[in-house]
Amino acid sequence: MNANSILKSYQHFGVHLGLERIHQLLEKLDNPHKQIPIIHVAGTNGKGSVCAYLSSVLTAAGYRVGRYTSPHLIDWTERICINQKPISTIALQQCLEQVVRAAEGNTETPTQFEIITAAAWLYFAEQKADIAVIETGLGGRLDATNVCETPLVSAITSISLEHWQILGPTVADIAGEKAGIIKSKCPVVVGELPESARIVVEKRIQESGCPAVWVKPALDLGDGFAEYHPSPEIGVNSSLSSVTIRYKLPLLGQVQLMNSAIALATIHTLQNLGWQISPTAIAQGIAQTQWPGRLQQTTWNNRNILIDGAHNPAAAIALREYADNLTTSPSPINWVIGILATKDCDDILQALLKKGDRLYLVPVPDQNSASPTELAAIAKNICPELTLTQAFPDLIAALDAAVTDENLTILCGSLYLVGYFLQQQSQT
Repeated sequence: MNANSILKSYQHFGVHLGLERIHQLLEKLDNPHKQIPIIHVAGTNGKGSVCAYLSSVLTAAGYRVGRYTSPHLIDWTERICINQKPISTIALQQCLEQVVRAAEGNTETPTQFEIITAAAWLYFAEQKADIAVIETGLGGRLDATNVCETPLVSAITSISLEHWQILGPTVADIAGEKAGIIKSKCPVVVGELPESARIVVEKRIQESGCPAVWVKPALDLGDGFAEYHPSPEIGVNSSLSSVTIRYKLPLLGQVQLMNSAIALATIHTLQNLGWQISPTAIAQGIAQTQWPGRLQQTTWNNRNILIDGAHNPAAAIALREYADNLTTSPSPINWVIGILATKDCDDILQALLKKGDRLYLVPVPDQNSASPTELAAIAKNICPELTLTQAFPDLIAALDAAVTDENLTILCGSLYLVGYFLQQQSQT
Protein backbone atom coordinates (compact mmCIF):
# COMPACT_ATOMS: atom_id res chain seq x y z
CA MET A 1 0.00 0.00 0.00
CA ASN A 2 1.16 3.55 -0.67
CA ALA A 3 1.21 6.27 1.99
CA ASN A 4 -2.28 7.58 1.15
CA SER A 5 -3.79 4.09 1.33
CA ILE A 6 -2.09 3.34 4.64
CA LEU A 7 -3.31 6.57 6.23
CA LYS A 8 -6.81 6.21 4.78
CA SER A 9 -7.14 2.79 6.40
CA TYR A 10 -6.88 4.51 9.82
CA GLN A 11 -9.26 7.37 9.01
CA HIS A 12 -12.38 5.72 10.44
CA PHE A 13 -10.90 5.73 13.97
CA GLY A 14 -11.51 9.52 14.03
CA VAL A 15 -10.32 11.87 16.78
CA HIS A 16 -9.56 10.00 19.99
CA LEU A 17 -7.33 12.02 22.30
CA GLY A 18 -4.99 10.28 24.73
CA LEU A 19 -1.29 9.47 25.14
CA GLU A 20 -1.32 5.76 25.97
CA ARG A 21 -1.49 4.54 22.35
CA ILE A 22 1.23 6.89 21.05
CA HIS A 23 3.57 6.05 23.96
CA GLN A 24 3.09 2.34 23.30
CA LEU A 25 3.75 2.85 19.61
CA LEU A 26 6.86 4.98 20.09
CA GLU A 27 8.29 2.54 22.62
CA LYS A 28 8.11 -0.23 20.01
CA LEU A 29 9.98 2.08 17.63
CA ASP A 30 12.80 2.60 20.20
CA ASN A 31 11.46 5.99 21.34
CA PRO A 32 12.62 8.20 18.44
CA HIS A 33 11.04 11.23 20.13
CA LYS A 34 13.65 11.02 22.89
CA GLN A 35 16.48 11.42 20.39
CA ILE A 36 15.65 14.95 19.21
CA PRO A 37 15.36 18.26 21.11
CA ILE A 38 12.03 19.92 20.31
CA ILE A 39 10.15 23.19 20.31
CA HIS A 40 6.47 22.45 20.98
CA VAL A 41 3.88 24.91 19.63
CA ALA A 42 0.18 25.03 20.54
CA GLY A 43 -2.56 27.60 19.94
CA THR A 44 -5.88 28.23 18.26
CA ASN A 45 -4.40 30.34 15.44
CA GLY A 46 -0.87 31.27 14.42
CA LYS A 47 0.90 28.07 15.41
CA GLY A 48 1.60 27.05 11.81
CA SER A 49 3.09 30.45 10.98
CA VAL A 50 5.22 30.36 14.13
CA CYS A 51 6.49 26.89 13.20
CA ALA A 52 7.31 28.15 9.70
CA TYR A 53 9.27 31.14 11.06
CA LEU A 54 11.15 28.98 13.56
CA SER A 55 12.16 26.28 11.10
CA SER A 56 13.25 28.90 8.55
CA VAL A 57 15.41 30.80 11.05
CA LEU A 58 16.99 27.65 12.48
CA THR A 59 17.70 26.41 8.95
CA ALA A 60 19.36 29.74 8.12
CA ALA A 61 21.46 29.31 11.28
CA GLY A 62 22.85 26.06 9.86
CA TYR A 63 20.88 23.48 11.83
CA ARG A 64 19.17 20.37 10.46
CA VAL A 65 15.58 21.18 11.34
CA GLY A 66 12.57 18.87 11.42
CA ARG A 67 9.12 20.44 11.17
CA TYR A 68 5.84 18.67 11.83
CA THR A 69 2.59 20.53 11.12
CA SER A 70 -1.04 19.80 10.23
CA PRO A 71 -3.22 19.72 8.27
CA HIS A 72 -1.59 19.48 4.85
CA LEU A 73 -2.96 21.43 1.90
CA ILE A 74 -2.35 19.06 -1.01
CA ASP A 75 -0.25 16.09 0.08
CA TRP A 76 0.56 14.27 3.33
CA THR A 77 4.28 14.79 2.71
CA GLU A 78 3.87 18.52 3.53
CA ARG A 79 3.39 17.66 7.20
CA ILE A 80 6.90 16.25 7.70
CA CYS A 81 9.82 18.41 6.54
CA ILE A 82 13.57 18.67 7.00
CA ASN A 83 14.85 22.19 6.33
CA GLN A 84 11.57 23.12 4.63
CA LYS A 85 11.82 20.17 2.24
CA PRO A 86 8.88 17.71 2.52
CA ILE A 87 9.59 14.06 3.12
CA SER A 88 9.66 12.09 -0.15
CA THR A 89 6.66 9.91 -1.01
CA ILE A 90 8.83 6.78 -0.77
CA ALA A 91 10.35 7.77 2.59
CA LEU A 92 6.90 8.52 4.00
CA GLN A 93 5.62 5.15 2.86
CA GLN A 94 8.61 3.38 4.42
CA CYS A 95 8.18 5.21 7.74
CA LEU A 96 4.46 4.45 7.78
CA GLU A 97 5.10 0.78 7.07
CA GLN A 98 7.46 0.65 10.06
CA VAL A 99 4.88 2.35 12.26
CA VAL A 100 2.09 0.01 11.13
CA ARG A 101 4.25 -3.04 11.89
CA ALA A 102 4.97 -1.61 15.34
CA ALA A 103 1.23 -1.11 15.92
CA GLU A 104 0.45 -4.78 15.32
CA GLY A 105 -0.63 -6.52 18.50
CA ASN A 106 -1.21 -3.28 20.41
CA THR A 107 -4.09 -3.40 22.86
CA GLU A 108 -5.80 -0.53 21.03
CA THR A 109 -5.50 0.55 17.36
CA PRO A 110 -3.80 3.94 16.94
CA THR A 111 -5.63 6.80 15.23
CA GLN A 112 -4.61 8.21 11.87
CA PHE A 113 -3.01 11.24 13.55
CA GLU A 114 -1.04 9.00 15.90
CA ILE A 115 0.25 6.96 12.95
CA ILE A 116 1.47 10.02 11.01
CA THR A 117 2.88 11.59 14.20
CA ALA A 118 4.89 8.46 14.97
CA ALA A 119 6.14 8.46 11.37
CA ALA A 120 7.35 12.04 11.82
CA TRP A 121 9.33 11.19 14.96
CA LEU A 122 10.81 8.16 13.20
CA TYR A 123 11.85 10.20 10.17
CA PHE A 124 13.43 12.98 12.22
CA ALA A 125 15.44 10.44 14.21
CA GLU A 126 16.55 8.61 11.06
CA GLN A 127 17.54 11.91 9.46
CA LYS A 128 19.47 12.89 12.60
CA ALA A 129 17.70 16.23 12.94
CA ASP A 130 19.42 18.67 15.30
CA ILE A 131 16.06 20.02 16.44
CA ALA A 132 12.36 19.55 15.61
CA VAL A 133 9.61 22.15 15.58
CA ILE A 134 6.41 20.31 16.48
CA GLU A 135 2.88 21.71 16.10
CA THR A 136 0.09 20.19 18.17
CA GLY A 137 -2.79 18.68 16.24
CA LEU A 138 -5.70 19.38 18.58
CA GLY A 139 -5.48 20.90 22.05
CA GLY A 140 -2.23 19.95 23.75
CA ARG A 141 -2.53 17.99 26.97
CA LEU A 142 -3.77 14.78 25.33
CA ASP A 143 -2.51 15.49 21.81
CA ALA A 144 -0.31 12.79 20.25
CA THR A 145 2.56 15.27 19.91
CA ASN A 146 2.68 15.80 23.68
CA VAL A 147 5.12 12.98 24.46
CA CYS A 148 8.27 14.98 25.25
CA GLU A 149 8.83 15.70 28.95
CA THR A 150 11.60 18.25 28.44
CA PRO A 151 10.96 20.49 25.42
CA LEU A 152 13.54 23.21 24.81
CA VAL A 153 10.65 25.70 24.63
CA SER A 154 6.86 25.40 24.77
CA ALA A 155 5.07 28.17 22.86
CA ILE A 156 1.37 29.06 23.04
CA THR A 157 0.36 31.43 20.25
CA SER A 158 -3.29 32.29 20.88
CA ILE A 159 -6.41 30.85 22.46
CA SER A 160 -10.01 31.30 21.38
CA LEU A 161 -13.14 29.19 21.13
CA GLU A 162 -12.57 26.28 18.75
CA HIS A 163 -13.05 22.50 18.95
CA TRP A 164 -15.13 23.21 22.07
CA GLN A 165 -17.00 19.92 21.53
CA ILE A 166 -13.74 18.11 22.34
CA LEU A 167 -11.68 20.57 24.41
CA GLY A 168 -14.41 22.05 26.58
CA PRO A 169 -17.13 24.70 26.33
CA THR A 170 -15.19 27.77 27.51
CA VAL A 171 -11.99 29.58 26.56
CA ALA A 172 -10.65 28.73 30.03
CA ASP A 173 -11.29 25.01 29.42
CA ILE A 174 -9.47 25.22 26.08
CA ALA A 175 -6.60 27.11 27.72
CA GLY A 176 -6.24 24.29 30.24
CA GLU A 177 -5.86 21.77 27.41
CA LYS A 178 -3.36 23.87 25.46
CA ALA A 179 -1.38 24.63 28.62
CA GLY A 180 -0.82 20.88 28.90
CA ILE A 181 2.28 21.26 26.69
CA ILE A 182 3.96 23.25 29.49
CA LYS A 183 6.45 21.00 31.29
CA SER A 184 8.23 21.34 34.63
CA LYS A 185 10.95 24.03 34.61
CA CYS A 186 11.03 24.19 30.78
CA PRO A 187 10.91 27.68 29.19
CA VAL A 188 7.54 28.96 27.94
CA VAL A 189 6.74 31.67 25.38
CA VAL A 190 3.16 32.98 25.27
CA GLY A 191 1.34 35.37 22.94
CA GLU A 192 -1.45 37.74 23.96
CA LEU A 193 -4.40 35.81 25.42
CA PRO A 194 -7.93 36.63 26.58
CA GLU A 195 -8.00 37.24 30.34
CA SER A 196 -9.73 33.95 31.20
CA ALA A 197 -7.11 32.02 29.21
CA ARG A 198 -4.20 34.03 30.57
CA ILE A 199 -5.16 33.20 34.16
CA VAL A 200 -5.21 29.46 33.40
CA VAL A 201 -1.89 29.50 31.52
CA GLU A 202 -0.21 31.68 34.14
CA LYS A 203 -1.27 29.29 36.90
CA ARG A 204 0.15 26.33 34.98
CA ILE A 205 3.44 28.18 34.43
CA GLN A 206 3.75 29.01 38.13
CA GLU A 207 2.88 25.47 39.24
CA SER A 208 5.46 24.07 36.80
CA GLY A 209 8.22 26.49 37.85
CA CYS A 210 8.82 27.60 34.27
CA PRO A 211 10.69 30.68 33.10
CA ALA A 212 8.16 32.49 30.89
CA VAL A 213 8.07 35.25 28.30
CA TRP A 214 4.77 37.02 27.62
CA VAL A 215 5.18 38.42 24.13
CA LYS A 216 4.01 41.76 22.76
CA PRO A 217 3.51 42.21 18.99
CA ALA A 218 6.42 43.53 16.96
CA LEU A 219 6.27 47.17 15.92
CA ASP A 220 4.82 47.80 12.46
CA LEU A 221 7.30 50.01 10.59
CA GLY A 222 5.23 50.12 7.39
CA ASP A 223 6.14 48.91 3.88
CA GLY A 224 6.15 45.32 5.13
CA PHE A 225 8.86 45.86 7.77
CA ALA A 226 8.60 45.16 11.49
CA GLU A 227 10.78 45.67 14.54
CA TYR A 228 11.03 43.25 17.45
CA HIS A 229 12.05 44.43 20.91
CA PRO A 230 13.10 41.56 23.20
CA SER A 231 11.19 41.30 26.44
CA PRO A 232 13.27 41.95 29.57
CA GLU A 233 11.91 38.65 30.88
CA ILE A 234 14.16 36.81 28.44
CA GLY A 235 17.19 37.86 30.44
CA VAL A 236 20.67 38.88 29.39
CA ASN A 237 22.51 35.54 29.41
CA SER A 238 23.27 36.15 25.75
CA SER A 239 24.33 39.51 24.43
CA LEU A 240 22.16 38.78 21.38
CA SER A 241 19.04 38.69 23.54
CA SER A 242 19.07 42.44 23.97
CA VAL A 243 19.36 43.22 20.26
CA THR A 244 16.39 44.91 18.59
CA ILE A 245 15.72 43.23 15.27
CA ARG A 246 14.32 44.96 12.18
CA TYR A 247 13.07 42.54 9.55
CA LYS A 248 10.99 42.14 6.40
CA LEU A 249 7.70 40.34 7.08
CA PRO A 250 6.97 37.92 4.24
CA LEU A 251 3.55 36.78 5.50
CA LEU A 252 0.54 39.08 5.23
CA GLY A 253 -1.77 40.45 7.93
CA GLN A 254 -1.45 42.33 11.22
CA VAL A 255 -1.47 39.03 13.10
CA GLN A 256 2.03 38.33 11.77
CA LEU A 257 3.39 41.07 14.02
CA MET A 258 2.47 38.79 16.92
CA ASN A 259 3.37 35.49 15.27
CA SER A 260 6.83 36.68 14.23
CA ALA A 261 7.42 38.15 17.71
CA ILE A 262 6.52 34.79 19.33
CA ALA A 263 8.99 33.08 16.99
CA LEU A 264 11.73 35.60 17.81
CA ALA A 265 11.14 35.33 21.56
CA THR A 266 11.48 31.56 21.14
CA ILE A 267 14.72 32.01 19.17
CA HIS A 268 16.13 34.29 21.87
CA THR A 269 15.21 31.70 24.49
CA LEU A 270 17.18 29.12 22.48
CA GLN A 271 20.16 31.51 22.35
CA ASN A 272 20.12 31.65 26.13
CA LEU A 273 20.24 27.85 26.13
CA GLY A 274 23.42 27.98 24.04
CA TRP A 275 22.08 27.60 20.51
CA GLN A 276 24.14 29.59 18.00
CA ILE A 277 21.77 31.77 15.99
CA SER A 278 23.17 35.02 14.59
CA PRO A 279 21.18 38.22 13.94
CA THR A 280 21.89 37.69 10.22
CA ALA A 281 20.37 34.19 10.34
CA ILE A 282 17.33 35.57 12.16
CA ALA A 283 16.67 38.35 9.64
CA GLN A 284 17.34 36.03 6.70
CA GLY A 285 15.22 33.21 8.11
CA ILE A 286 12.24 35.44 8.83
CA ALA A 287 12.41 37.05 5.38
CA GLN A 288 12.51 33.66 3.63
CA THR A 289 9.57 32.15 5.53
CA GLN A 290 6.78 30.69 3.44
CA TRP A 291 3.42 29.44 4.71
CA PRO A 292 0.97 28.82 1.84
CA GLY A 293 -2.80 29.08 2.10
CA ARG A 294 -2.84 31.80 4.74
CA LEU A 295 -3.59 35.28 3.37
CA GLN A 296 -1.99 34.20 0.11
CA GLN A 297 -2.43 36.27 -3.01
CA THR A 298 -2.86 34.19 -6.15
CA THR A 299 -4.92 34.13 -9.36
CA TRP A 300 -7.88 32.37 -10.96
CA ASN A 301 -8.82 32.91 -14.63
CA ASN A 302 -6.05 35.53 -14.76
CA ARG A 303 -7.68 37.59 -12.01
CA ASN A 304 -6.18 38.23 -8.58
CA ILE A 305 -7.82 36.47 -5.65
CA LEU A 306 -6.95 36.06 -1.98
CA ILE A 307 -7.04 32.66 -0.26
CA ASP A 308 -7.08 31.98 3.47
CA GLY A 309 -8.20 29.22 5.83
CA ALA A 310 -10.27 31.45 8.15
CA HIS A 311 -11.70 28.26 9.65
CA ASN A 312 -12.65 29.68 13.04
CA PRO A 313 -14.17 32.98 14.25
CA ALA A 314 -10.87 34.56 15.37
CA ALA A 315 -9.23 33.82 12.01
CA ALA A 316 -12.31 35.10 10.18
CA ILE A 317 -12.16 38.40 12.11
CA ALA A 318 -8.47 38.77 11.19
CA LEU A 319 -9.25 38.09 7.53
CA ARG A 320 -12.06 40.66 7.39
CA GLU A 321 -9.80 43.28 9.03
CA TYR A 322 -7.08 42.56 6.50
CA ALA A 323 -9.52 42.82 3.58
CA ASP A 324 -10.97 46.09 4.86
CA ASN A 325 -7.48 47.60 5.15
CA LEU A 326 -6.54 46.80 1.54
CA THR A 327 -8.23 50.00 0.34
CA THR A 328 -8.89 53.39 1.92
CA SER A 329 -12.64 52.91 1.51
CA PRO A 330 -13.76 49.28 1.95
CA SER A 331 -15.59 47.98 -1.13
CA PRO A 332 -17.85 44.93 -1.54
CA ILE A 333 -16.18 41.53 -1.53
CA ASN A 334 -17.01 38.40 -3.47
CA TRP A 335 -16.72 35.59 -0.92
CA VAL A 336 -16.28 31.99 -2.04
CA ILE A 337 -16.80 30.02 1.16
CA GLY A 338 -16.96 26.40 2.26
CA ILE A 339 -16.98 25.40 5.93
CA LEU A 340 -16.79 22.07 7.74
CA ALA A 341 -19.96 21.02 9.57
CA THR A 342 -18.04 20.83 12.87
CA LYS A 343 -17.06 24.51 12.76
CA ASP A 344 -18.83 27.57 14.19
CA CYS A 345 -20.44 28.47 10.86
CA ASP A 346 -22.63 31.25 12.26
CA ASP A 347 -19.76 33.11 13.94
CA ILE A 348 -17.44 32.70 10.93
CA LEU A 349 -20.04 34.15 8.55
CA GLN A 350 -20.89 36.90 11.06
CA ALA A 351 -17.23 37.97 11.11
CA LEU A 352 -16.82 37.96 7.32
CA LEU A 353 -19.98 39.34 5.76
CA LYS A 354 -21.00 42.98 5.30
CA LYS A 355 -23.65 44.89 3.37
CA GLY A 356 -23.16 44.72 -0.40
CA ASP A 357 -20.94 41.63 -0.40
CA ARG A 358 -21.61 38.71 -2.74
CA LEU A 359 -21.55 35.18 -1.35
CA TYR A 360 -20.80 32.02 -3.32
CA LEU A 361 -21.15 28.94 -1.11
CA VAL A 362 -19.57 25.57 -1.87
CA PRO A 363 -19.08 22.15 -0.26
CA VAL A 364 -15.63 21.23 1.06
CA PRO A 365 -14.67 18.20 -1.08
CA ASP A 366 -14.11 14.84 0.63
CA GLN A 367 -14.84 16.25 4.09
CA ASN A 368 -17.73 16.52 6.53
CA SER A 369 -18.88 19.74 4.91
CA ALA A 370 -21.64 22.08 5.99
CA SER A 371 -24.40 22.20 3.37
CA PRO A 372 -24.05 25.25 1.08
CA THR A 373 -27.83 25.62 1.08
CA GLU A 374 -27.95 25.67 4.88
CA LEU A 375 -25.06 28.14 4.97
CA ALA A 376 -26.98 30.36 2.55
CA ALA A 377 -29.93 30.45 4.95
CA ILE A 378 -27.64 31.32 7.86
CA ALA A 379 -25.93 34.06 5.82
CA LYS A 380 -29.22 35.68 4.76
CA ASN A 381 -30.28 35.80 8.39
CA ILE A 382 -26.95 37.26 9.55
CA CYS A 383 -26.56 39.77 6.73
CA PRO A 384 -29.82 40.31 4.80
CA GLU A 385 -28.23 43.14 2.78
CA LEU A 386 -25.93 40.89 0.77
CA THR A 387 -26.10 41.67 -2.96
CA LEU A 388 -26.05 37.96 -3.82
CA THR A 389 -26.22 34.67 -1.94
CA GLN A 390 -25.91 31.52 -4.03
CA ALA A 391 -25.06 27.87 -3.37
CA PHE A 392 -22.92 25.99 -5.89
CA PRO A 393 -22.32 22.25 -6.30
CA ASP A 394 -18.56 22.65 -6.61
CA LEU A 395 -15.71 25.12 -6.11
CA ILE A 396 -14.77 25.62 -9.76
CA ALA A 397 -18.26 26.75 -10.78
CA ALA A 398 -18.37 29.18 -7.84
CA LEU A 399 -14.95 30.65 -8.61
CA ASP A 400 -15.78 31.09 -12.28
CA ALA A 401 -18.93 32.99 -11.29
CA ALA A 402 -17.20 35.06 -8.59
CA VAL A 403 -14.24 36.46 -10.53
CA THR A 404 -16.25 38.05 -13.32
CA ASP A 405 -16.34 41.60 -11.85
CA GLU A 406 -13.83 44.02 -10.33
CA ASN A 407 -14.62 43.22 -6.69
CA LEU A 408 -11.96 41.50 -4.61
CA THR A 409 -12.60 37.74 -4.54
CA ILE A 410 -11.65 35.83 -1.38
CA LEU A 411 -11.74 32.06 -1.03
CA CYS A 412 -11.87 30.91 2.59
CA GLY A 413 -13.63 28.93 5.33
CA SER A 414 -11.52 25.77 5.41
CA LEU A 415 -7.86 24.87 4.92
CA TYR A 416 -9.10 21.69 3.21
CA LEU A 417 -10.95 23.86 0.70
CA VAL A 418 -7.84 26.00 0.17
CA GLY A 419 -5.80 22.84 -0.37
CA TYR A 420 -8.33 21.57 -2.92
CA PHE A 421 -8.13 24.92 -4.72
CA LEU A 422 -4.33 24.82 -4.87
CA GLN A 423 -4.50 21.28 -6.25
CA GLN A 424 -6.97 22.36 -8.97
CA GLN A 425 -4.88 25.43 -9.73
CA SER A 426 -1.75 23.32 -10.22
CA GLN A 427 -3.60 21.17 -12.75
CA THR A 428 -4.83 24.04 -14.96
